[in-house]
Formats: sequence, C-alpha cells, structure tokens
Amino acid sequence: MNKILKQRSRELRKNLTDAEQKLWHKLRNKQIHGNKFRRQFILGNYIVDFICLDKRLIIEVDGGQHMENVNYDSQRDEWLKKQNFKVLRFWNNQVLNEIDSILEVIVNNLK
Repeated sequence: MNKILKQRSRELRKNLTDAEQKLWHKLRNKQIHGNKFRRQFILGNYIVDFICLDKRLIIEVDGGQHMENVNYDSQRDEWLKKQNFKVLRFWNNQVLNEIDSILEVIVNNLK
C-alpha cells in the first residue's frame, strides 16, 4: 500500500469536515441495519469518504472543491464502478441540512 495514501487517509480521518462528522455519527457502529462502514478508506489509488465493503457501497461527501474537479471525480467514479462499487455523492449542505433524507437514500441502496 502506498505510504503517502496511507498517511493522507489518517490525516483525513483526524480532520473530517462538519458534514463528514455528521454523517459518520449516523454510519458508525453498524447503526444502519447492522452494516459496517469505514471512513477515509483506501481503494486502489483512491481514498473514499465512506464505504460499506459487504454491500459494495461508497458514499462521498463533496464540498465546493469538487466543482473544480469534475473530470477527476468522473474518472474516479468510473474506476470504482468497474470494481463493482456503487457510488453515492452528496453535497456538504445536503448532509448538514437534510440528514434524514440522505440516510433514507443510503438505506435504499444497501438493499
């Protein structure tokens, strides 16, 4: 495993955004139907925000910087889909203001 990615993953886990913290509080400890989620998980050459390996579901929480990285995110999502993962993307403000509807979407995609 790439040392730089591993170090970056640790840094990201220690410095979650407000939106990531709010969502992690709901995902951790198998709170959603017993599904285990991990945060800032290394997959290939990428670090994903949240992942449920058993259900092959990735959840990304995006801030404004993702408006500038559309091509990178598209390529990344394509690679993840080729690895048979489903990627859900939510904006920070959605997570902060609409957590119940976000959780409903997540639950529906865990089936």
